[in-house]
Formats: sequence, structure tokens, C-alpha cells
Amino acid sequence: MEFSVNHPILFVIVGMIIAVVVAQSVYFLIKAYRRALELGVDKSVLKKTIISSALFTIAPAIAIVISIVTLAPSLGIALPWLRLSVIGSLSYETVAATNAASGMGKELSDFIGNMTGSEYVTIIIVMTVSILVGIWLAPVLAKKMQKGMSSFEAKDKKWSDILQNSLFIGMISAFVGFVFCDVSRLWTGGAFVEETVNGVEQEVYYSATSGLIPVCVMAVSAVLMLLCGLVMKVTKWKWINDYALPICMVVAMALAIPISNALGG
Repeated sequence: MEFSVNHPILFVIVGMIIAVVVAQSVYFLIKAYRRALELGVDKSVLKKTIISSALFTIAPAIAIVISIVTLAPSLGIALPWLRLSVIGSLSYETVAATNAASGMGKELSDFIGNMTGSEYVTIIIVMTVSILVGIWLAPVLAKKMQKGMSSFEAKDKKWSDILQNSLFIGMISAFVGFVFCDVSRLWTGGAFVEETVNGVEQEVYYSATSGLIPVCVMAVSAVLMLLCGLVMKVTKWKWINDYALPICMVVAMALAIPISNALGG
């Protein structure tokens, strides 16, 4: 039987896993609702809270759907659906899948319509096992780290804030590095690079300005986010705060096409 990244059995397995996660959510929702009634919270307040919370999940859901569509051509729908529905984000999943493909001497785009079962399993392992480290470490280290940070903050709040901001910036920098990794093509000029494309070794031409494509797309995303912030500040439309991310993602992805054509990707 020929392997397919969109085989029905994959959807059955993924559907079963997501069903368990949804069941857990429903279970704790019911428990929380009953407990709130025991504490004397009015039913109208609970109903309003549930409805508003459900509406606020629409914006993140749009971003998740966009992420699935982004990864689907190479990895199919089932795997991105699983990863982005349980634990994961577009930035992490893309980097993990790209690194796995690189380890096999390919790029992620090489798998479009051309992926073997062993390659698929390799990518699954890299995308799933790696992120589980956070789950394993959290109960072991989180309490100690929180206690240490609280103690440090009590002694010197200024340096505590600097440390926390530095840790956050360091984490973001790990992903931003992928945006700037090909900027050096501006100095090296256009060149043919030996790569494996759809399982075949061949020369691929990259223009000198192609390394600027992700940089320009990131810049467009940043400008769009600033515009959303300005509109929200001027109009007082608080709903923009929840929809700014998917708006920026959709528009930036659409503009990535003309940017790539202009810079010779």
C-alpha cells in the first residue's frame, strides 16, 4: 500500500486523540460550572462568562487554521491538525519539521507529494518528542524556578525584570535567527546551490536578494501589528486586540507572494 500523508487512518488516530482532549475540557468545564453554583455565582454571570470566553477563542482558532494550511502541503492535514490542536505553535512546528527534513538532506518543500512512511515517522518524532521535554520539566523545575525568581525579585525588582525580559528576548531570538539566516546572499550574490528537490539532486538558483524575503515579510507583519495597535488606540475597539494576530498573519502571507516575485525567490 502506498503511503499518504492524508490517509484516512491518520485522521482516525488524530481524531481519537483530539476527542480525548476535548472530553477533558468538557469535563473540567462541567466541574467548574457546578463548583461556581456551589459558591453562589449567579447563572446569568456564568452564562455570560461562557459565551464571552467562547467568542474570544475564535481569533486564536483562525490563527491555528492558517497554520495548518501553511504546513498541509508538505505534511498533510492530520499531523499539523494534531500538533496545533494539542501543544504547539506555527513557529515551533515549522522549525522542528524543517530541522528534521534538513537532517535527511532535504527541505520541507521537497516533501510536497513525495514523502515516504519512514520520513513521515521521523518528522513526527522530532515534532512531538522534543516538545514533550517542557511537559516533563515543568513539574520538576517550575516550582523551584518560580521560588528562585520570587526571591530574586524581592531582593532586586529592577534586575529581576531585566532577567525575565532577557529570557523572553532570548527565546524569540532563537526563532528570529531563521528570518535572517540567508541575508548573506546579498554579499555572496546569486548562486546555484546543490539541493535535493523531490528526491533528485539538482542545482537550484537563488538570487542575491532572495535572502531578504523573510525579512521583508517579517517587517510587513510588524507594520501591520503597529497599525492594528494604532487603530485600537484611536477607535477604542478592544476586539482588535484578539484579532490582530490572525489579521497580520493572513495579510503578511498574502503579501509574501508579490514580495517573493519581486526579490526573485
